[in-house]
Amino acid sequence: MIPQPNAPVLVTGASGYIGARLVTRLLAAGYRVRCFVRDPAKLASRPWHGDPNVEIMGGDASEKAAVENALQGCSVAYYLIHSMVAAGQEYRDRDAAMARLFGRVAASAGIRRVIYLGGLGELGDELSEHLRSRREVETELASGGVPVTVFRAAMIIGSGSTSFEILRYLVERLPVMVTPRWVRTESQPIAVRNVLNYLVDCLEVPETAGQTLDIGGPDVLRYDEIMREMAAALRVPRRRVLPVPVLTPKVSSWWIHLITPVGHRIARPLAEGLRNRVVCRNDRAITLMPQELLTVREAIAAALRVVDEGRVESAWLDAGAIPGDPDWAGGRVFEDRRETEVAAAPEVLHQSVTRIGGRHGWYAADFLWRLRGLLDRLVGGPGLRRGRRDPNTLSYGDALDFWRVTSVVPGQHLALRAEMKVPGTAQLDFHIEALGEGRCRLVQHARFRPRGLLGLVYWYAVLPVHGLVFQRMLNGLRDHAQRQHTPPPVTNGNGAD
Repeated sequence: MIPQPNAPVLVTGASGYIGARLVTRLLAAGYRVRCFVRDPAKLASRPWHGDPNVEIMGGDASEKAAVENALQGCSVAYYLIHSMVAAGQEYRDRDAAMARLFGRVAASAGIRRVIYLGGLGELGDELSEHLRSRREVETELASGGVPVTVFRAAMIIGSGSTSFEILRYLVERLPVMVTPRWVRTESQPIAVRNVLNYLVDCLEVPETAGQTLDIGGPDVLRYDEIMREMAAALRVPRRRVLPVPVLTPKVSSWWIHLITPVGHRIARPLAEGLRNRVVCRNDRAITLMPQELLTVREAIAAALRVVDEGRVESAWLDAGAIPGDPDWAGGRVFEDRRETEVAAAPEVLHQSVTRIGGRHGWYAADFLWRLRGLLDRLVGGPGLRRGRRDPNTLSYGDALDFWRVTSVVPGQHLALRAEMKVPGTAQLDFHIEALGEGRCRLVQHARFRPRGLLGLVYWYAVLPVHGLVFQRMLNGLRDHAQRQHTPPPVTNGNGAD
């Protein structure tokens, strides 16, 4: 069951949180990798993009021809696809159908093994819908007869993971937390580096083929105890946790939505799963693949260090479909176009433009941006809490507060599409035109296509604010770029600043 020499290892979901990191580890271990993703452009900024040992293939995992093409010539495949965007039978059925297709095509393609990362959880009727879906995927992947190695993990602690972000924001922002009863449920978290080690190491351990392996760290803690570990790591006062029996998963998911960057549609299946005890029932994984397991305290400290240093390799918000540029032809489109000349080189200005949002802010009227983000959060939108994965660079597909990057050309262009709750379609573009001799022109272009009467009312309601927000943002970008371009002043040599 060891991969055939020179045969690529297929990684589905390579743009996701685990998939993107797994590719890096597989390459370091000497494997050739084929990435199968819905949108190949989302991988353009990955450090391994362009590596001669990496092949990138686009396609839809629900289409047989695309799956056949992706599996051709491979011997081992990682299945890291989840449709966890909403609770309900629809996403369960979709996940099961894709897994069934993948398992049967894998058999006909001669795949020797499929590796799947699922979730821990007690068996039986009390299993949450989310975890029950993971079990169904396990069964469907094996339906074609190919041996499946299943890893079942509880909370994965790592910079940018969904569970980690929920935990960090709740503890950071709430000195007192009213929580559902699941706060007393036991969990066995695992550090993301340990998960990745298992996923790679199993390739060289034939005994793992066809096995279901529970993986977890050395600690078994209740969720309130994990929160206390996070509070200690963040150096904030100990948080008071007050469990109550009346908070449903739906209410919990909206509470998570309002306090953390994670939206209620993703939070709800996670909240439902928290009622299940998630503790390893076997130790076969650590017996077959020994490694040093990080404690919860060590895993949290490592993740926070990466966040503080701006080295987040991948994040939960990287995955998901990216809508293409809207077709602006036809129908009423409102526009706000402004431009200014900048005494800086295009590449310097582009650096200022791509630092926009997140902790850097929007160069002007940040209080208005924060107010708009709060209002968006209250009506179910992402608000500003998503921030950005990297503080200094942007790539196609990146989330940027309540925007999504749909195009980025170094030194020339940045396009953002609104993901906020808005009655219409909105986009914000920045174009940089070189003028020569260290000067350029910045064109800032906002467009909005209203949807119905409410869209018209919305546009005219925010129109007075545009003069303040957009013009000051344009000026702020110009001034910041010019400060970066201007050489430092000459000192008198006495060491004074």
